[in-house]
Amino acid sequence: MTEATIFDKIINREIPATVIYEDDDVLAFNDINPQAPIHFLVIPKVQIRTANDINNDNAELVGKLYVAAAKIADEMGFADNGFRCVMNCNPDGGQTVYHIHLHVLAGKALGWPPYQETLKK
Repeated sequence: MTEATIFDKIINREIPATVIYEDDDVLAFNDINPQAPIHFLVIPKVQIRTANDINNDNAELVGKLYVAAAKIADEMGFADNGFRCVMNCNPDGGQTVYHIHLHVLAGKALGWPPYQETLKK
């Protein structure tokens, strides 16, 4: 069995979160350390550790994260202006919780690249 994460505790309502969307498969809640005026996470209710663990058996579930993000964007009124979806993978990708999660950021124009460091040549 995989070790429980903070997201499992949010799903089980063991710790609080500001839930903005929920269905049978997906939960979305505000990020506790927002990086944009609108920043929430969309997670599957079953743990998939990293993007490397996405496979044919769970691909439909992962797709539901994006469907939920688009639905929330429409309901919150920022879909037409645009938003960014990001899924980090492993340490170098910035992943800190090993339960996949889609960051949805919006509410301002987002630049590219999303990081400040200059690439070394």
